[in-house]
Amino acid sequence: MSSFWSPASWSERLAELEARTGEAKQAPLRRDVRSLGALLGQVLREQSRDLPNHSIFDAVENLRRTAIARREADAKGPAHDPEAQRLLDEALDQVHQAAGDLQTGEHGRPSAAYRLARAFAFYFELINLAETNHRKRRRRASLLDESTPPQRGSLQGTFRRLKAVGVTRAEALKLLQRVCVTAVFTAHPTEVARRSVMFKRRRISDLLAALDVAPLPANEMEALESALLAEITALWQTDDVRSERPTVRDEIRMALDYYEASIFETIPVLYAEIAHALDAEYPAKRPTRLSELPIVATFGSWIGGDRDGNPFVTASTTEEAMAMARGLLREHYLGRLSLLFEQLASSTRQAPISAALHTRLEQYLAQLRSSGAHSFGDRFPHEAVRLHLACVTLRLGGTPPTTMHRNLSLTSRATLPEYRSADELLNDLTLLRDSLEENRGERLAELYVDPLLLTVRTFGLHLQTLDIRQHARVHAAAVEELSASTSSQQMATPLSKETAEVLSTFRAIAELKQSSPIAIRQYVISGASEAEDALRVLWLARMGNVNVEGGDADGRHDPGLQPVPLFESIEDLQQAPRICRELWSSELYKPLLKAWGGTQEVMLGYSDSNKDGGMIASTWEIWKAHRALHEVARECGVTLRLFHGRGGTVGRGGGPTHRSIYAQPFDSFTGELRLTEQGEVLNWKYSDVVLAERNLELMIAASLDAIARPDKKANPDCQAHLTGEILPAWEAAFDELSASSFSFYKQHIIDNPDIFTYFDQATPVAELEHARIGSRPAKRVDASATKQRSLADLRAIPWVFGWMQSRHVVPAYFGVGHAIESFIAKHEDGLALLQQMMRSFPLFLDMIRNVEMALAKADFGIARLYAGLVEDEALRERVFSNLEAEFDRTERMVLAVTGQTELLERNAVLSNSIRLRNPYVDPLSLLQVELLRRKRAGERSEELDRAITATINGISAGLRNTG
Repeated sequence: MSSFWSPASWSERLAELEARTGEAKQAPLRRDVRSLGALLGQVLREQSRDLPNHSIFDAVENLRRTAIARREADAKGPAHDPEAQRLLDEALDQVHQAAGDLQTGEHGRPSAAYRLARAFAFYFELINLAETNHRKRRRRASLLDESTPPQRGSLQGTFRRLKAVGVTRAEALKLLQRVCVTAVFTAHPTEVARRSVMFKRRRISDLLAALDVAPLPANEMEALESALLAEITALWQTDDVRSERPTVRDEIRMALDYYEASIFETIPVLYAEIAHALDAEYPAKRPTRLSELPIVATFGSWIGGDRDGNPFVTASTTEEAMAMARGLLREHYLGRLSLLFEQLASSTRQAPISAALHTRLEQYLAQLRSSGAHSFGDRFPHEAVRLHLACVTLRLGGTPPTTMHRNLSLTSRATLPEYRSADELLNDLTLLRDSLEENRGERLAELYVDPLLLTVRTFGLHLQTLDIRQHARVHAAAVEELSASTSSQQMATPLSKETAEVLSTFRAIAELKQSSPIAIRQYVISGASEAEDALRVLWLARMGNVNVEGGDADGRHDPGLQPVPLFESIEDLQQAPRICRELWSSELYKPLLKAWGGTQEVMLGYSDSNKDGGMIASTWEIWKAHRALHEVARECGVTLRLFHGRGGTVGRGGGPTHRSIYAQPFDSFTGELRLTEQGEVLNWKYSDVVLAERNLELMIAASLDAIARPDKKANPDCQAHLTGEILPAWEAAFDELSASSFSFYKQHIIDNPDIFTYFDQATPVAELEHARIGSRPAKRVDASATKQRSLADLRAIPWVFGWMQSRHVVPAYFGVGHAIESFIAKHEDGLALLQQMMRSFPLFLDMIRNVEMALAKADFGIARLYAGLVEDEALRERVFSNLEAEFDRTERMVLAVTGQTELLERNAVLSNSIRLRNPYVDPLSLLQVELLRRKRAGERSEELDRAITATINGISAGLRNTG
C-alpha cells in the first residue's frame, strides 16, 4: 500500500529539502498538511459511526467548502458582497443543523456540537504540528549550504557584521560575555492544552520528522504512517477539555516538562552553534571549546511564586515549586552521570589521571571508608575515573550504577556530604575534564564532560530562579496592619488572612534561601507607583527574617532579595524615571545597591499598558521609559537590567523576538535581558530542540546586535537602514502619534461607558470560567451586588482573549489608524516621513508589522455575528460601527505606510498560513456564536459549556493566539 508521503522520485524529494526559494520550498509543508488532513478524515469517519443521521466528516466537509466559497466571494470586492452574505447565511444554517441538540449519547458520549468543534480544532492541532515541523525542516536546510550568506538573526550573521566593521575576535568574545538572556516562564492562562495532549503532540511531531528521512523504504514509510494514524486516533479519543481547573502544581509540572522535552538537550547544541559561528567568521588556531564560552542563556519562572491576584499561590506552593525544580534537575544530573559512567571506563594502566584528580579521589575514598564503606574501590583500583564519578553521584544524593554499587561493596552507610553549591560540583567535574585533557583524553572531555559542565553552569543546583510577585497595594495594607499591631516584636492582635499570608511568604523565602540562596533573587512588585513600594517590600522581608543584602557564608553566595518595581500603566511608565531616581538616591537604599553590586532590575509591563492606552501609546511609553531609566541609572551610578513582561499576543506585547530586542533604545542596553515566556508561546518555542535552539539563538544574536550596533558603525550618519539610532523628526512624530492615539483610545474605549457592556456580551470572555484554562481567576477583584463591574476588574489577558476569540482583535490596532491618518493630514510630508521610519526605525517597523499581522487575523464579517449577541441594538450599532471604522482606517493607513496593496504582501509564509486556516477558523466562530446565543437565551448544561470550551480551544489553535 502506497503511503501519502511516498515520493514520485527520491531525487525530487531531496531537492525539496534543499530548496531555498519557490514552490519546492513549500512543497513538503503542503504534503504534510494534505496527508494529515486525509488521515484526520479517516479518523473522523471511523469515530463517528455511532451518529444516526450523519457523520462528523460530512458536516466538516460541507462547512469547510462553504467557508472557502464565502472567503473567495469576499475577496472579490464589494460587488460580490451579496454572494458572500448568502454563503455566510448558508454556513450558519449548516452549523445550526450540524450542532443539533446538546444531549450526550450512550455512555456519556459527547454531543454533536462538541464533536463538530473538536473536529475543526483537531485540524489546527495537525496544521500547527506540520508548520512546526516545516520550521525545523527549513532550519536544517539553511545550514546545508555554507556558501549561503547567514540570515539576520543568526549568530554567524551577527559575527559577520561585527567583523565587517573591524571588530576583532577578542572584542567579539568580550561583547558576547556581556550578553545574558533569561527566559522566565509564566503560567498566565493562555495555554489551553492539557498535559496529556501535549505529550501526544510530541509523538506526532516525532513521526512527522521521521517521514522526512530520505530515502526511506516503502515498508518503513507505511509503518510510520500507520503509527501516525494510531496517534491521531489516540489524540481524538483523549479529552482536550479539562474536567477541572488546573492547579498551580499542574502548571509547575507543565512548565518543567519543557526542560525534559528540549531545554536540557538544547544547551549543548546552542553552545556548539555559538562556537561554530565564531570559528566560521573568526578562524582560530584550534576550534573553540564549549568550556571556554560564557554563559549567555539562563532560565527563570513565576509559576508557584506569582501570587498577584492568585489566591492559590501560597508559601507552601512556593516551597513545592522549588522542590520540584530541584528534583527534576537532580534526576537529570544523575542520568548524565550514569551515561558518563558507562562511557568513561578509562583505566590508569592505559592512561593516568592528574595529580589534582588523584588527590580529590583519595579524599573522597577516605571519607567513605570512615563512614563504613571500607572496601570501596578495592576491586577496581585502576578505574579512577569511574570511582570519581561514583563519588560525584553520591554527593548529589544518588546511587551509582548497579554494577558499581554491587562490586564496590557500597552500603547504606556509605555517604559523602551533599554539594552546598554548584561551584563545588563544577570543581569536581572540571578536575575530571582537565585530567582527561592532560592524559590524551581531550576528545572524551569534549564529547562527554563539556556538555555536562555547560549544563551545570547554566542551571546550577536550582534549575531556574523563582521570582516572587505580589501587588503593591497588598504590601501597603500589610505594612499598615503590622505597624499598628506590632509591639516589641510581638503581635498584639490576630492578623488578617492577607497579611498573615504576606508574612508567611517572606518567612518561607528566608527558609528556602537557607538551602538554595540563589534560586530566589527578585521580588516583583505589581502596580508600583512610588519609591515607597520598594521600601515596603524590604521592611516586610526583614520582618520575615530575609537577609535582603545577601553575602557569602558557609561556602555559598547569597545574592539577597531585590525588590523589582513593575511599571504597568501609561501613567506609571511616565513616572518610572522619577520614582527610580528617588529610590536610587535614597540614603536607605544606597547601601543595598552597593551590596547588590550596583545592579538594579526594573520590569516594564506590556499587557496592562496596552489595555490602558492602546498600541502606539504603550509601545512608545515603554520605549521612552526604557531610555529614561537608563539615563537615570547612569546618573545614579546604577547598572540597570530591564525585565520585559511581554505576552504571547500582539495585544500583550508579543511579536517577533529578534525584532523587538533590536528595537530597544540606542545606548540603553547593557546586554542582560529578562523577558517572560507565556502560555502557548512555550509550546511554539520550546517543544523541540531545533525550535528551542533557534529561539535562544535569535535572542542572543539580537542582544549582541543591540549592544554592538554594527550597522551604526558601518553608517555613522545613522541614515541607513535600521541602525537603531533615532532622528529628532522620528521622535517628534512618535510623540504626536502616541498622544493622538492615546486620546482617541481613551475617548472611545476606556472612557466609553458602552464598551464594557459590549465587550461582556459580544465576546466569550465570561466562558473563561468554564474553559478551566489556568489556575488564576480572570478578574483582579470580584464584582458584587453593590459594585458595578468595569474594565478595571479585568486583567489584560481576558481583555485580549475576548477580542481575539470574537475576531475583533481591538487591542492590537485601535487608535493606530486614527493617529496615522491625523498625522498625514496635518503634515505635508507626513506620509513620506512615516515611510522613512518604516524603512529605518526598528521600533516603528516592529509596531506596524505587528499591527499588520493582527489586522490579517481579524474578521469584521464574523465579528458582526458576535455583535448580534449584544441585547441593546442601539448600543451594539454605536460600538460596532466605531470599531469597524477604526479597523478599516487602520488597514488603509498600514497599507499606505508599508507601500503594499494588501496585508502581509511581503510576508508570504504568514499570509499563506492565515489563508489556509481561515476556512477552518470561520466555522468554529459560527459554532461559538450559535452556542453562546443558546446559552444567553437561558439554556444551561455541562455539555453546552463543554462544547463552547471546545470552540475556544479550536479558535485559539487556529489563530495561534489565546490571550
